[in-house]
Amino acid sequence: MKKALITGITGQDGSYLAELLLAKGYQVHGLIRRASTFNTHRINHLYADPHEDDKRLFLHYADLTDGSRLVTLLASIQPDEVYHLAAQSHVRVSFDEPEYTGDTTGMGTTRLLEAIRMIGLDCRFYQASSSEMFGATPPPQNEQTPFYPRSPYGAAKVYSYWMTRNYREAYDMFAVNGILFNHESPRRGETFVTRKITRAVARIKLGLEKRLYLGNLEACRDWGYAPEYVEGMWRMLQHHEPSDYVVATGTSYSVRDFVQLSFQHAGLDWEAHVDYDQRYERPTEVDSLIGDASKAQTELSWKAQVHVPELVRIMVDADLAALTEQADA
Repeated sequence: MKKALITGITGQDGSYLAELLLAKGYQVHGLIRRASTFNTHRINHLYADPHEDDKRLFLHYADLTDGSRLVTLLASIQPDEVYHLAAQSHVRVSFDEPEYTGDTTGMGTTRLLEAIRMIGLDCRFYQASSSEMFGATPPPQNEQTPFYPRSPYGAAKVYSYWMTRNYREAYDMFAVNGILFNHESPRRGETFVTRKITRAVARIKLGLEKRLYLGNLEACRDWGYAPEYVEGMWRMLQHHEPSDYVVATGTSYSVRDFVQLSFQHAGLDWEAHVDYDQRYERPTEVDSLIGDASKAQTELSWKAQVHVPELVRIMVDADLAALTEQADA
């Protein structure tokens, strides 16, 4: 039975990846940070009683700022595959907490790679890179596009990208960068713009609130569906040689488009409910990200199937159903 270790297992991508790997027969280990409140709601449906004999999901307390703990866990678990998804991943927040973002999103990757090297672990390593690394570089963006990050988050991800490549080339590690463009789902955090929009649409539709406040409506993004993107992660580690891949839909929609489609799906006029708030603007903006995933399609047989119009329907319907269920409870 293959073993996989997932950092960031309680996040959107981590929960979908855990589902995928468990369905493929893996034993899955996840790292979680210690907190005084439960933060495992995205994976609660996967968790089994620790007393069950056939349990295949195991959670371990750890933090990316604690290198010694990473060494101990990796040596104990001996995973065949390591998926490094954990990070301070909110771009706007990274401007407020640049040092913390650099320590976790940047240095956390180095600590994990160095732990693998130190114990001589024979595993395949996936680094969650980001389209935010391209920043101000004009689209379309592919694996050869120069990086020009426009946020502390993007800069930290560029550092992690190059450290992953460095360990691959210096120590002959099977280490890959998945350069994923924006990907969303009903499990997206509520402070990320897409989920903020669809959740507000549901609340307005049900009469729970009236207004939605947003920043820049003109920024354009290549939005895909998270469950499809974790399939791409897995395929990268099954390939016969390590390489770096862009994962994207190749389409572009503005925040305004996402807003309009979301309200329209609920039968609402977005202009009657959306207001501008400068607090949500970034000090430096990324105007347009559009990914070219030709390499992933050719080498991994991966291609996005869900595009923004369907993604909007999935997310709005899920938020409406969740809020309705809460109201009926």
